[in-house]
Amino acid sequence: MGTPRQSKIFEAMQRPDFYPHPVTAVDEQETHISKVFLTGHYVYKVKKPVNLGFLDFTTLRKRKHFCEQEVILNRRLTQDVYLDVVAITHKDGQYHLAGPGIPVEYAVKMRQLPEESSMFTLLQEGKLDVHVLEDLAQALAAFYKRASTGGSISSFGSQEIVRHNCEENFTQTEPFVGTILDEQQFRLVRDATRSFLDRTGRIFQHRIASGKIRDCHGDLRTGHIYFTDRVQIIDCIEFNERFRYGDVASDLAFLAMDLDFSGYPEVASDLLNAYVHYTDDQDVFTVLDFYKCYRAVVRAKVNCFRLEQGGLNNKEKETLLNETHRYMELACRYATRFCRKAVWVVCGMPASGKSSIAAKLARTLGVKVFNSDIVRKQLFGLQPGDQMDVPFEEGIYSKEATSLTYEKLLMLAHEEIKQGHSVILDATYSRQQHRREVIRFAKDMDVNVIFVECKCPEAELKKRLLERKSGSAVSDARIHHLPQLKLRFEPLNEVGSEMHICVNTEKSLGENLQQVLCRGYILECRQTERIIQKIPQYMSESGES
Repeated sequence: MGTPRQSKIFEAMQRPDFYPHPVTAVDEQETHISKVFLTGHYVYKVKKPVNLGFLDFTTLRKRKHFCEQEVILNRRLTQDVYLDVVAITHKDGQYHLAGPGIPVEYAVKMRQLPEESSMFTLLQEGKLDVHVLEDLAQALAAFYKRASTGGSISSFGSQEIVRHNCEENFTQTEPFVGTILDEQQFRLVRDATRSFLDRTGRIFQHRIASGKIRDCHGDLRTGHIYFTDRVQIIDCIEFNERFRYGDVASDLAFLAMDLDFSGYPEVASDLLNAYVHYTDDQDVFTVLDFYKCYRAVVRAKVNCFRLEQGGLNNKEKETLLNETHRYMELACRYATRFCRKAVWVVCGMPASGKSSIAAKLARTLGVKVFNSDIVRKQLFGLQPGDQMDVPFEEGIYSKEATSLTYEKLLMLAHEEIKQGHSVILDATYSRQQHRREVIRFAKDMDVNVIFVECKCPEAELKKRLLERKSGSAVSDARIHHLPQLKLRFEPLNEVGSEMHICVNTEKSLGENLQQVLCRGYILECRQTERIIQKIPQYMSESGES
């Protein structure tokens, strides 16, 4: 789509002799908003005169302005790639690049990067080195750290703006439902998105308060990342601040979604873990699947626009249709994941640090945590701070009292899940019987279950238990109980690796939380995927998962 004049300009740009430098052949590429001409050494990108609501390139002045913005903004993540904005002029019936005559169009001039160094190519050829991923994680961490934030930028991470972006997505995509897009998938994603936004306002507020809303890239994909003598990331969003301003999690989610789409979920996991290591942004996982879903719908929408514009041959059309269907299938998967609830069981020996991890995890996830020591004392009419020193497994610590306590924990978990929330149970869970009851409960409630087992050396346990003499711990476990506590604790042999995380609490709380959230995200994905595999509408026609 373009003006008659622009069509003539594009014809001229297809000829090698149009350029004021040696060109053997011109390779042409097209998106829904631009035409790109690759000449070997340089790339020239011309914007189409389109108005898609979220962008407006309909006048020459606007196209020039956004060409200039493209150069300025993309220089943040590149070096010696975005060279200039050059005028295309017209004189004596001829079009010229930076030549004589009146400017009739503008192009962004870039140094052409070798395709063999793109992340997309390296992945396809199996040449992406783990050290390269570390370099990318560091580059992104540094970029986000220095990116503009605060003031009006921070408002773009608000629940209201995010909701507006999602609703705009659905409004612009809905006309294609029933023709290009499946109605059931569209409604599932839309309803899940609205539900998530309705119940998670606190998470968005926390992301703003912690400075995670930045002037980002906006279109972070494997095809836009190159590894030359340094990491080069091209093609950021220049035409709409609302698509560039946002949570860094949304920016990262685009790349993670692109990796999932291309069949490299493990690479996405490794990259995200490295990113969290360099940034200490553990709670990125609380919104990751939500933003992945949003980004997958964006890609489906863009493909719909391109299909509507026409000008594609049958093969190109078929390829684009297949891609669009796969993006919506991926969006459905993410929607199911971020809507699915989980029971987190933070367990281990007394004084192993489980309550500290449970409390921090609860704040990060925005869910309730139920502590067995508090629940036990409430059951027997005591205050949490009431101190007791009774013989082992007697009084309120008898086997019968312990069974009542664990039953009450499951009742409290049941109420939270019924209200649409995940939940954390903070208890020793030393007996296989009680752990099996949680697993059965999770299956009956159709939720995920993650056991976080807290461990530390016995010397550290003794030290912490001794410190309780002068403290006001809710737990009544003391140093003289330790031998019997050790004998009673049954290994978590019945808890499979797909629901078990083991942490060493001698490490810092931050390190432990990073491990729990990173690993927990993977385990929740795997558990949810098993559910998805049983639902036919999630499966692509090609049989890909």
